[in-house]
Amino acid sequence: MLQDSTHLLLNEKYHLLCLMHDTAIPALFVCGNDANLLHHPDMIELMQGRQAADAIWQMVVKKKEPATCSIAALRKKFPEVAWLSALQETGAREIMTIPFSNSDSITGFFCFYAMRTGLFSDDKCSLMQWLTAVMGNAMVNVLTHERMEQQLKKISRYKQQIENEHSYLLEENSRATAFSEVIGTGEAMKQVFRMVSQVAGSGSTVLLQGESGTGKELIARAIHRSSDRQHKLMIKLNCAALPPSLIESELFGHEKGSFTGALEKRTGKFELANNSTLFLDEIGELPLELQAKLLRVLQEKEFERVGGTQTIKVNVRIIAATNRNLQKEVEAGRFRPDLFYRLNVFPIVLPPLRDRKEDIPELVQHFMERFAKNAGKPIRKISAQALQHLRTYSFPGNVRELEHLIERSVLLSSGTVLSNIDLPASAIRPAAAEDKDNFTIKTLDEMQRSYILKVVKKCNGRISGIHGAATRLGLPHSTLMSKMKKLKITKEHFVEGK
Repeated sequence: MLQDSTHLLLNEKYHLLCLMHDTAIPALFVCGNDANLLHHPDMIELMQGRQAADAIWQMVVKKKEPATCSIAALRKKFPEVAWLSALQETGAREIMTIPFSNSDSITGFFCFYAMRTGLFSDDKCSLMQWLTAVMGNAMVNVLTHERMEQQLKKISRYKQQIENEHSYLLEENSRATAFSEVIGTGEAMKQVFRMVSQVAGSGSTVLLQGESGTGKELIARAIHRSSDRQHKLMIKLNCAALPPSLIESELFGHEKGSFTGALEKRTGKFELANNSTLFLDEIGELPLELQAKLLRVLQEKEFERVGGTQTIKVNVRIIAATNRNLQKEVEAGRFRPDLFYRLNVFPIVLPPLRDRKEDIPELVQHFMERFAKNAGKPIRKISAQALQHLRTYSFPGNVRELEHLIERSVLLSSGTVLSNIDLPASAIRPAAAEDKDNFTIKTLDEMQRSYILKVVKKCNGRISGIHGAATRLGLPHSTLMSKMKKLKITKEHFVEGK
């Protein structure tokens, strides 16, 4: 188009060279209708990316107006400008430079050149200025469009990068948030966290076992928040908090008029938990007749409301929790074995606080800061003596008991240091009496034998495995078996309680 316009308006006596330099795109653009010039080595080098900010460019920018010059004179003045030499070698004798700009700065210039001098008359000069204005604007628009395309590509790349980083941060944040409520950095809790991470994304049923107050609901919430169901609310039901006559209605819902007092239709917990998680706390308290109905839902993934005939299909993940030994409940006939096996897909045993006393300082600090803030008290730390008292206490109520102890102690305390812990009277006196009246000297073997027996009984006779006595004692399975053999500990001792 540029060549055709030049030929049409200027005829064959004139040729055109266009040099452009843009700060956003610092490259050099050359076009023209003289094949000999475009194939000259200096012009090829020029078109391969050398910047146009040379002496001629500076002259044009300084003048800001059209100028006619002899090429021979320019060569003497600016011998370092290689493309002038290329022009002269093609036979050019005279050039006219006309700059063009965008809104406020010069973007490039057209260099009209002729093979004879005296050809740039006034009427031709006006025509060339008009041609420069039209074509210069077109070139600037092309450059602007190209620059916008490049910027859009950059923005697209940055957007993709930000989205990737955002996804990563969301994933990391969800992991951090999932465990933020659970306090503990000891080995026992690290093992629990590892198991939570392994099962969270699978959708498998989880059975949480542990004494009251060990944080089973917190772990259930951590599993839910780490799963792909985290965007929906986790539904909870405490099986011990309701009478048997109401549990079925709570679980499955009921139709209006299905029983006395059913004044309207009610949606059950299973229906509310569709595509989410249902946390069944104290599952060991569920009556036998309801255990069968729960088993059917877990197997068939469908149920009917109380008093209803419509079958409702659901996709629910079950997390059950209990402080009972369900294996013994099965043996006693109080819990269905088929339901136990259905729930016991991935058991997680939460350690009691007395087995993770290394976490007590961190737990104390967490509860102390929370209750001090709520009470508006400036308590910042706990005394070493008070912390030692807590470490020696057995905590039958586990973390929940510690939480209530700290809350009560904060309310009774003044000053900035928590120095007095309101422990139960039985926490100190029995121990002192035992030390004074019942102290007997035992050999190391007797002490080891007694302690190993207690741990094995605590683990229900299990020696190996994650929840076995060897793991609890921090010993290899073979080492523990060897010690038991040496100390003459047999299966009958811990099975029959001898």
